[in-house]
Amino acid sequence: MYISEFQTKDVVNVSDGKKLGNIGDFDINVTTGKIQAIIISGNGRMLGFFGKDEELVIPWKNIVKIGEDVILIRMNRQIESQIE
Repeated sequence: MYISEFQTKDVVNVSDGKKLGNIGDFDINVTTGKIQAIIISGNGRMLGFFGKDEELVIPWKNIVKIGEDVILIRMNRQIESQIE
């Protein structure tokens, strides 16, 4: 699977069914070449002109299933409060 295919999928938390967004970037271990985390870009104010976009880093171990259209992840409440 190509990285560009990951970026078109919606990321959904199976704990509450909330759509978190789309993958903006990856954290890759340069030694092993394995993906360690996916990074979801937050919604910036005014298209990012007046504030820094917040990022949500989701460790690879939190991914439950990668489907055709969505990536299902499981997150705890503490992480969820960071993106609200």
